[in-house]
Amino acid sequence: MQLATIATRAQIGIAAPAVRVEIHLSSGLPRTAIVGLPETAVRESKDRVRSAVLNSHFEFPMSRITINLAPADLPKDGGGRYDLPIALGILGASGQLDSATFKGFEFIGELALNGEIRPVCGALPAALACHAAGRALILPEGNAAEAARIPGACVLPARNLLQVCAHLNGSVLIDPQQPPPPAPSPPGADLAEVLGQPRAKRALAIAAAGSLNLLMSGPPGTGKTMLATRMPGILPPLEDDEWLEVASIRSVAGFNDVGDPRGLRPFRAPHRCASAVALVGGGGNPRPGEITLAHHGVLFLDELPEWPRRMLELLREPLESGTIAIARAARRVSFPARFQLLAAMNPCPCGYLGSGFRDCRCTPDQVQRYRDRLSGPLLDRIDLMVEVSQPGDALFCTREQSDDESSASIRERVVRARQRQLSRQGAPNAQLGSTRLEEVVDLSSGDRSLLVQAAKRWGLSARAYHRVLRVARSIADLDDSTTVSSEHLAEALAYRIVDFGHAHES
Repeated sequence: MQLATIATRAQIGIAAPAVRVEIHLSSGLPRTAIVGLPETAVRESKDRVRSAVLNSHFEFPMSRITINLAPADLPKDGGGRYDLPIALGILGASGQLDSATFKGFEFIGELALNGEIRPVCGALPAALACHAAGRALILPEGNAAEAARIPGACVLPARNLLQVCAHLNGSVLIDPQQPPPPAPSPPGADLAEVLGQPRAKRALAIAAAGSLNLLMSGPPGTGKTMLATRMPGILPPLEDDEWLEVASIRSVAGFNDVGDPRGLRPFRAPHRCASAVALVGGGGNPRPGEITLAHHGVLFLDELPEWPRRMLELLREPLESGTIAIARAARRVSFPARFQLLAAMNPCPCGYLGSGFRDCRCTPDQVQRYRDRLSGPLLDRIDLMVEVSQPGDALFCTREQSDDESSASIRERVVRARQRQLSRQGAPNAQLGSTRLEEVVDLSSGDRSLLVQAAKRWGLSARAYHRVLRVARSIADLDDSTTVSSEHLAEALAYRIVDFGHAHES
């Protein structure tokens, strides 16, 4: 009786739990069985492994082979990521490799029929977990540069099964993969290119400073999309732990983009025709959706009322908790989803209500039905609302004539504001609970009375009340102020109490 055990990693969400591949050879009719809750793609490994072993000039044992993927209660999917450890385990159990050489290594990789090793999804989370366990990781060459971005990790890239066996035997060692050089940040679009719109730019800076949600409303052609696409240029760079989370998400989603700039935050702009699964994630084997791909970055939804209401309501929970839980009959997977919501909309179905340069064709009932597509609970979760109007004479100014602040200058102020928040409370203002928020804002009795009166007059909910405080605190941080003044509070209320388009109606 021959037995071999080899270490590998599963993929559950963006986690990579440990899996032991146990190979047992016994007498009986030749047969290969895989147990341990494997999915269909994993059960097919036995055929790929057999061909890869034979084409790598090894013998495939004519025995009864039992392959156990432990723990047995953990679903095993992820395509062919278990092919390489299964093949090595069979070679070890049959005596063609010394099983003792497996110690200190973990293995992932899909085998081609000729023995080549193909890339898999989720290599970065596996490398993180492997490094934490103090082991070296042997994986496909196509995943090596991705995994080597982890400081101190020992990543060994392999082209084929024969090369892995040669390394384990000590005959030809594999050189560790060196980390790729950092990619330069691509030149981004400058906010100064958007002529006029000082109020909208101010709102963008406040939202960036506090990691707050922002809704812009205005007629077509006023620059809402231009403003939104320039948001990444004023956001602070990713911290190291944030970058690892973002990179792990992209790895699980199948984006093997090694050269992505480390400091650049995600910016996702899905089309309103996207499905619910594409937006929030899901599927038989749950995959991250757009809200998870926007983790630590921005999710931009254009033409917000045109999105199906059911899909918009799906955003309510992740906007509060920063996670999205996807439940299936056999499993429950949680993905991180702490994103900033940046949205744009027209004031009415035709788009020209209150524009001042084109007549609106919509009836009051049509306007009301259009706005009612956005539920109150969803709007409660938006921190700032700003109206974007025609730029006027600013449209005819040249870049040299304009005195608009550049993205680089705004980003410097945003970075200082964010650093102030991290040193004061360890998190951006958007993540503060109500108790801690009251402590860091510390309104005077007069300012608190003003806020209470505004809440009563405009019917602000408790959630909206605290979001006004978050905005006021972010304005103060952006202005390098240690305290929240009456001016900061009044400006925060102005971004809350907005009735899009009505100010221009006759």
